[in-house]
Amino acid sequence: MWYRFVPREGWLPHDTEGLWATRLSGDTARVENAPFLQDGVAQGEIVRFTTDADGLHWAKERVEASDNCTIRVLPVPAGPLGRSAQAVYERLSLFGLEGEAFSEEFPLVAFTVPAEADLAQIKALLVCGQEKGWWHFEASCVTDAWRNA
Repeated sequence: MWYRFVPREGWLPHDTEGLWATRLSGDTARVENAPFLQDGVAQGEIVRFTTDADGLHWAKERVEASDNCTIRVLPVPAGPLGRSAQAVYERLSLFGLEGEAFSEEFPLVAFTVPAEADLAQIKALLVCGQEKGWWHFEASCVTDAWRNA
């Protein structure tokens, strides 16, 4: 499943992102991983897509939300974690979050935060880690439960 977007200034110079997806019908699929670049989408959501002449499936609209959140964490290179995506995983592993790193050169980690996770504690750790210079983070797709935690 492909997404097209306007690249952010000062960010990675991409204007598309491909996500794993499981086809559910002729024009719907379930997103199977957390995006690194596309905002407003989380793992587990069902989206409608169109298929172009090359056979690529392009996301068109969300059909059903998953209640999961997508959080991105980038370790601060000069901070105590260095450029280690593994150190980021270790700090957030207490919460059982799934995620993956963009690359060794750019150790951005995209996490899926399930609806049943301890959202308040996860947010507290993310804020604390940012204040301590461990990382920068952004919540790229959140629910009302996340906002209210």
